[in-house]
Amino acid sequence: MYFRQFYLGCLAHASYLIGSGTEAAVVDPQRDVDIYLEDAIAHGLAIKHVIETHCHADFISGHQELAARTGAKVYFGAGAAAKFEFVPVHEGDEIVMPDVTLQFLETPGHTPESISVLVFDRGKSITAPHAVLTGDAMFIGDVGRPDLLGSRMPAVELAGLLYDSLHQKLLTLPDETKVFPAHGAGSMCGRNISSETSSTIGEQRRFNYALQPMPRESFITMMTTDLPEAPSYFSRDAQLNLEGPGLIDELPEPLAFPAEAVQKMQRGGHIVLDTRPSSQYGTGHIPGSLQVGLSGQFASWAGSLVKPEVPLLIVAEEPAGAREARTRLARVGIEKVSGYLQGGVLSWHQAGLPLASMEQISVQELWRRIEEKAIATIIDVRRLAEWNGGYIEAATHMPLNHLAESALSLNRDAKVAAICAGGYRSSIATSMLEQLGFRNVSNVVGGMAAWNNANLAVVTTRGRGE
Repeated sequence: MYFRQFYLGCLAHASYLIGSGTEAAVVDPQRDVDIYLEDAIAHGLAIKHVIETHCHADFISGHQELAARTGAKVYFGAGAAAKFEFVPVHEGDEIVMPDVTLQFLETPGHTPESISVLVFDRGKSITAPHAVLTGDAMFIGDVGRPDLLGSRMPAVELAGLLYDSLHQKLLTLPDETKVFPAHGAGSMCGRNISSETSSTIGEQRRFNYALQPMPRESFITMMTTDLPEAPSYFSRDAQLNLEGPGLIDELPEPLAFPAEAVQKMQRGGHIVLDTRPSSQYGTGHIPGSLQVGLSGQFASWAGSLVKPEVPLLIVAEEPAGAREARTRLARVGIEKVSGYLQGGVLSWHQAGLPLASMEQISVQELWRRIEEKAIATIIDVRRLAEWNGGYIEAATHMPLNHLAESALSLNRDAKVAAICAGGYRSSIATSMLEQLGFRNVSNVVGGMAAWNNANLAVVTTRGRGE
């Protein structure tokens, strides 16, 4: 058996290639599929099967891409409402390769059609599975959220199905069975996912909070209470995955535009998306551009903040960065990338066009300004659970995904500082505030992590502390 996990950090997404003899299966593929094709060729394998453990909402899947390029069959749980040809699988159905059997378990709960895949390495055992690919039913340290279908199916009903899937199916497997999920830490498909990307059933039985012994009703209550808000693009991506997304290879290559053309296109309605690090953005950027750095969770935040119908122009350090941005945007269904700024920001400067800057300040400087009352508003753009874990007393909580509406109540002439956990989201926030007309904005470098490391005072929901 050949088995490989591919992990895409930007989306906290895990996919798999499993081969035996000369054939292979890919499970939960990302949209750009060259990595699977190249790996299969390197190991003398032909991809014959593409398995989706469920209809993904947080990224555009590569099932149509792989089917078009290899002729592979696409497999979904029988309840999937896909509008293209696929093989509907039920409990106990199998894909048999020379030395490997893939057996399907119906494990609804995250979605109604969710399946898990038992991997039998028959050279070692024909009765004990080597591994189980759990999709979004079971993560390392967590289980899948039951609320991402919105009004299409009540979260309470899905949570009950998830409890049954976990306790009647997955937790009946031998303790030594390896667990490989579809997501890791940072994914919004769970609440407390570990940074580990694999485990065993036994380890999860002992350490996963959601798998501890409890009544079904208690589990349902726990899984439907205090859930973080799902990103706005999830429902759109889920629909695209069911309809069958277009092929990424058919998207036009981004064109290089000179500075004057970029300025004209921006005035005509294009969003200028600056993908450079916050330090470079702060030093000099195109006025009114949106900054989302490639170094972090670029695709998920761009997907949350950029409307898919609005055309984009990319600012990157090199053309390769612009092409990478275009691919990563396509992974979440943003396809209207017209091109990029030829020559980067230097060419904009050389053309004599205006540059804006964004002040970057340390936590010590923020503390000094608070003490001297030299700052009007501190905007904390983290999620609610992060805020509740400890915040600056003088700060106002405005989560990043709602900042554009929340900030309308603030004085645009006042001195404002934005802070998050580490500085990535707060830099995005400063660019949004600039777009809204704020004239005196600062980004707090290092965020609350640096604040805490400096032993500066915080407040928690349990009371004041140091």
